[in-house]
Amino acid sequence: MPLSPFEPYYASDGCTLYHADCVVLMDSMPEGCVDMIFADPPYNLSNGGFTCKSGKRAPVDKGAWDESRGLATDYAFHEEWIAACRRVLKDEGTIWISGTYHSVYACGFALQEAGFHLLNDICWFKPNAPPNLSRRYFTASHETLLWARKSPDARHTFNYEEMKHGSWHENDPMKREGRQMRSVWSIPAPKRSEKVFGSHPTQKPIALLTRILSACTNPGDVVLDPFAGSSTTGLAALALGREYIGVDTDAAYLDLSVRRLKTS
Repeated sequence: MPLSPFEPYYASDGCTLYHADCVVLMDSMPEGCVDMIFADPPYNLSNGGFTCKSGKRAPVDKGAWDESRGLATDYAFHEEWIAACRRVLKDEGTIWISGTYHSVYACGFALQEAGFHLLNDICWFKPNAPPNLSRRYFTASHETLLWARKSPDARHTFNYEEMKHGSWHENDPMKREGRQMRSVWSIPAPKRSEKVFGSHPTQKPIALLTRILSACTNPGDVVLDPFAGSSTTGLAALALGREYIGVDTDAAYLDLSVRRLKTS
């Protein structure tokens, strides 16, 4: 049964996509109906800078949705969507937020202001990150992932044995076989094979979402992504037997999601 009265943009077994503002969509959902949220909100870094793409200088222009509106407005936005996420999460539910230094500190503060309890910050190291062309800064080669639970009194899901003994070391040279999973993960950016239907400018690798969902969800759990993009979260969720709800304001990226999800 759908968790929102909104008309789905796309729906199949275990998967529902919505073309909507994520806050409005979540406000239409019942309280405490989601087991886990993965959020990859705008990083607010598309403001005239440049980066390296395919070995060449390229502008950092991901779209109007990624532009900063100023510190206060950006923070108010994070407060709003994080509060909406808290309402739809179950008491034992957890949220993951991905970001760079442009946004992740504001998200972390907003999480704590909203009453979340921070569990870990994960350093996702990208061994194939592009070089820094300006030669005025250290080369950015990681993103930060925040993991927090809704209630400090509820028991959240953490599949410790799977994290310790799974075959994660096969794709991550920093994971030692049979040892506890640490908070620094070495996972390359998305492979070319993950972009055959097109790509999103902040697309995450399937290996990253597979590890996250394997760590803190169980089969049958409902996973929500309020900034779905190309639905890498959905691909990982369906492969692991979870249910997926994705929301995005851009129909073009939802169409990309549909192309990817139909082949999963």
